[in-house]
Amino acid sequence: MLIEGENKTIIINGEEIKPGQNKLVKINISRLPTGTLIDIPVHVFNAKKPGPTVLLQAGLHGDEINGVETLRRMLEHGDFNIEKGAVIVVPILNIFGFIHFSRDVPDGKDVNRSFPGTKTGSLASRMAYHYTNEILPQINFGIDLHTGGGQRHNYPQIRYTADDEVSKDLAEIFNAPIYFPSRLISGSFRKAAFKMQKPIIVYEAGESMRFDEFSMEIAIAGIKNVLAGYGMLQIPKQKKRETIHLESRRWVRAARAGMFIPEIENGNPITKGQTLGVITDTFAKKSKKILSPLDGYVFCINHQAVVNQGDALFHIGR
Repeated sequence: MLIEGENKTIIINGEEIKPGQNKLVKINISRLPTGTLIDIPVHVFNAKKPGPTVLLQAGLHGDEINGVETLRRMLEHGDFNIEKGAVIVVPILNIFGFIHFSRDVPDGKDVNRSFPGTKTGSLASRMAYHYTNEILPQINFGIDLHTGGGQRHNYPQIRYTADDEVSKDLAEIFNAPIYFPSRLISGSFRKAAFKMQKPIIVYEAGESMRFDEFSMEIAIAGIKNVLAGYGMLQIPKQKKRETIHLESRRWVRAARAGMFIPEIENGNPITKGQTLGVITDTFAKKSKKILSPLDGYVFCINHQAVVNQGDALFHIGR
């Protein structure tokens, strides 16, 4: 189900980017206590020929830097010299979180739980409001780049909206190693976009505040696959990657506290009853094996060395 799109002038923060033009514009958000102005840089590439308008964004959570570096590399290498349609590239959405090495903004709120936002609300709500009103009306669909949290490493995966066939098609075109449907979370960017009939897929790979070359390579290839799939970009023909569609998922949690030692690599297939890792005490008195409850795949591993009872250790899917 391909989106045709149209030939149009894109307007962001009052600035026009006409067909055939490329421009860096900025959405003004707020000021730091020092008076320093903070804005969201937005790169716009608008081809002469008609086609869809695609949003590529990263840094919605400021500590998730894999996506930031992915888009930076693509900008540096001129990967958005598109033949039709338009691409809107936002390498860092949450500038506040990025400069504070934080998932959230300084007031502690999560921008990705603040959509669609309000014009006079909290800092996170204002960011969401400006973004909802300046960016979302312009696009046909988007790719949102994320990573796992602190110590949680996500194997490269695409999440799409179950009730949105276009987002599933996008997930298949992206061709990540793993993809699956994911529920819409209240206040999230993806849910706000869904309500505006703007399909969004979420790419999750790596962990926060750590660069992961494999994750970035998959991201760059996937973005190019989508752009090429819509005829916006020409790329060399290549063999399609084997991809796994997960139909159900669950977390395996720590049955006791202690030192956690994984014994399987992320992304690997697993069998029911297989040892995934071990939890031991610090005195070498007791150890407990962590066994897989099903046949499937591991697609997230917690790299926290010392864990508490109930901590999520492995995200697995069937």
